[in-house]
Amino acid sequence: MSMALFERFAPQVETFVKVCHRLAHNLYVTGHGGNLAWKLDADVLLITPTRMYKGDITPEDVVFVDTSGEVIEGIRRPTGELPMYLKFFAERPDVASVIHCHPPHACALAIARGKNWLMRPLYPETITEVGPVPVVPYAEPLTEELARNFSPFLQKYNSFIMENHGLVTMSRGDIRWTLMNVELLEVTAQSVLLALQAGYEIKELDREAVRRLGNVMRTRSLPLVGAPGVNQSLEELYFNVES
Repeated sequence: MSMALFERFAPQVETFVKVCHRLAHNLYVTGHGGNLAWKLDADVLLITPTRMYKGDITPEDVVFVDTSGEVIEGIRRPTGELPMYLKFFAERPDVASVIHCHPPHACALAIARGKNWLMRPLYPETITEVGPVPVVPYAEPLTEELARNFSPFLQKYNSFIMENHGLVTMSRGDIRWTLMNVELLEVTAQSVLLALQAGYEIKELDREAVRRLGNVMRTRSLPLVGAPGVNQSLEELYFNVES
């Protein structure tokens, strides 16, 4: 089998493997759980193999597939969640990388009943870089049904709590940027749970504070979450009002 893509994208493969290892070190993935993908060219996706602990993955284990899901380089089979990733990249062509993992505090919210605090404006960085995080209804893993359940949410949001399952985060940035957003979201979820555990009420930022965070977005050249043109402002995202 030709190894041209492994040679062409050697730096990206190295970065991809480091992100796999960091997810494992953080205990954001355990066992064979979790997977990630990075769109490196118009018809080239770098993706994790099936049934491997991410802490053990080496550059030789990763797989290159095309946007129809066919393996184009690699000795292993791609993750069984491939249908989900193909849907993501097809319906969100602006997205460059996606991570599905099971960070413990975000996943606590995936099994909790009650208000989804990750939809609310709590911290400036989480608001501007991750955005609101809706709950995608449960479906059997590795199925087309699970992929379809994302449809109502994919255009508007970049991060998703999978009910009774885990977390998906995507971005227009490289796989490292998406990992940083995962870590930011996990710490936000941890803060929520610590405040609730201590018996405190959660304090949100108000509408004016969120509106003014648009200044931060412009200063840092941050794109609004969601597909281009779908969302008009942070205020609209969090308060469902016109800009």
